[in-house]
Amino acid sequence: MQTPHQLYQQKLTTPLDALRLVRDGDMIVVPTGVGEPPTLLTALSSQRQQFHDVKVAQILAMRKFGYFDQDTAHHVRHASLFFGGASRASGQGGWCDFIPNYFSELPGLFEQGLTPADVVFAMASPMNEHGFFSLSLAVDYTMAAIAKARAIVLEVNPNVPFAHGQCHVHVSQVTALVESDEAILEVGLPKIGAVQEAIGKYVADMIDDGATLQIGYGGIPDAVVMQLTSKHDLGIHTEMIGDGILTLIEAGAVTNRKKTFMAGKMVATFALGSQKLYKFLHHNPMIEMHPSNFTNDPYLAAQNDNLMTINATLQIDLLGQCGSESIAHLPYSGTGGQVDFVRAGNRSRGGKSFIVLPSTAKDNTISRIVSTLSPGTHATTSKNDINYVVTEYGVAQLRGKSAKQRAQALIAIAHPDFRASLREEANRMCVL
Repeated sequence: MQTPHQLYQQKLTTPLDALRLVRDGDMIVVPTGVGEPPTLLTALSSQRQQFHDVKVAQILAMRKFGYFDQDTAHHVRHASLFFGGASRASGQGGWCDFIPNYFSELPGLFEQGLTPADVVFAMASPMNEHGFFSLSLAVDYTMAAIAKARAIVLEVNPNVPFAHGQCHVHVSQVTALVESDEAILEVGLPKIGAVQEAIGKYVADMIDDGATLQIGYGGIPDAVVMQLTSKHDLGIHTEMIGDGILTLIEAGAVTNRKKTFMAGKMVATFALGSQKLYKFLHHNPMIEMHPSNFTNDPYLAAQNDNLMTINATLQIDLLGQCGSESIAHLPYSGTGGQVDFVRAGNRSRGGKSFIVLPSTAKDNTISRIVSTLSPGTHATTSKNDINYVVTEYGVAQLRGKSAKQRAQALIAIAHPDFRASLREEANRMCVL
């Protein structure tokens, strides 16, 4: 029997040779965010004209690789599970594929073959003495894809931390290995202004000591985090761990002692932040990285009592329907884990689900609270799931309320310049 080291050496190859494992028509699955393997994807980009109808499926691509090019999309193209800055133009231009999904259900789509997983390209930590690599930066749907894929190629990088949790792949499972040593991409905290701070204070005032947090990405969720540093015994059960959460840990606000599910452990499915954050993950028994069908499953997440979930939207109508992922018909991001955690917060004993948004856009010229969602808007969180909505003007609690009560509460937290017109529209619609 070969040792793990012997298997490693046998499977070690060059990026260009690894591309020979890809066939025309394949779906290549790539992890979320900084879990993407840049050396492999750069090589794929350089050779993309050698392929036909190859897709690269990923949530939140971080780098605009060559295969995002419109002119070569028939060779290799992006298949977005959630748009970001690198992929948004191709999504709005129509030369990439878009696969709607709930983050919690993505592993199941691959397991059931509803979305193909022919090849996996992923970033991994160095192998340990037992032959295991850690997919610490993004576990998400990748473990499920690995179980289905014909070929698994890992890009081994010494800067990738080795984390605990259900995120390990044995060398015997791997088809090929390539090595790289560039620094892991860093993503800074979003800018926080006066509006974000005001919203953050409203939410923070409703979070008690001992609560468990799910924090989405964005300026407002991070504004909430910055106002929680004086809290005690907070816990973390989230999809993304970022530097905002690291700030709470360093302040002593997070202990995970009061959690009623996986007490003493932080739980996440991907990391996005600084080198300091990535080093924090390395062999840290405080945190476990798990697939998204574990972290985002509303039933499992709701086993945490007092679960506080905080997510942002772009637009909300007077019934409470949220358009969080498009600007009218143009895709902007994706559903991600918002619905998963809204439902988890609703199910949790003592839990609260917050949807946060500034009251206006474009220098106070457009109200984000509207009578009906803009035509073509991708609906995200439904009127039946929504609970707390927070703007810089206050909090509207909607769950269990009538359509009239909802409209009144939302108009009350709209920007003052738009309240009269919203009342007129609500009356016209027979809501008020």
